[in-house]
Amino acid sequence: MQQIMKAATTASRAILATMFLMAGAISAAQAQQANSQYSMQEIVDAGHGFFGETSGGLAKVVERAFERYGLPNGYILGQEGSGAFIAGLTYGEGELNTKNAGQHNVFWQGPSLGIDWGGQGSRAMMLVYNLPSVPSLYKRFGGVSGSAYVVAGVGMTVLTDEQIVVVPIRTGIGARLGINVGYLKMTQNPTWNPF
Repeated sequence: MQQIMKAATTASRAILATMFLMAGAISAAQAQQANSQYSMQEIVDAGHGFFGETSGGLAKVVERAFERYGLPNGYILGQEGSGAFIAGLTYGEGELNTKNAGQHNVFWQGPSLGIDWGGQGSRAMMLVYNLPSVPSLYKRFGGVSGSAYVVAGVGMTVLTDEQIVVVPIRTGIGARLGINVGYLKMTQNPTWNPF
């Protein structure tokens, strides 16, 4: 009987130790994930520093993105130019910021097609969600650009590919009206080829 009690005590201690180790590993993983993500205040501060204080709608647009997608684990600050007459092109360049992988240059270009005309030059902040590594950003992200959410001259669209979500937030000069479907191709080096 004593051997059964000792075995039961040893087994329960092993189970408790395993549970504590698993709980510690889970909370360490959660802490690491939280340390690699940006808070809404960090993004708003970076945006105000980049766009300037004139972008009064930035906080509302960022809040909308956070409500829908949560905390990003990266963001891009850059400039872009685009133009369209039914078919359009966009070219941009900026810098990807991450907490755990540092800063990296990124370029984007892409075609669009739709009921769309005009041109614009804009500053862009792109929130990046679910980015497993920097090289996984360098691909195509598709979306509908006419479905923008706009507040006080600051607009937001959503582009996706697999599990990564990119949310461009733009403010700029020019006029471009309509709706279009297209994609942005993110690259490590500049290129004129939008395809």
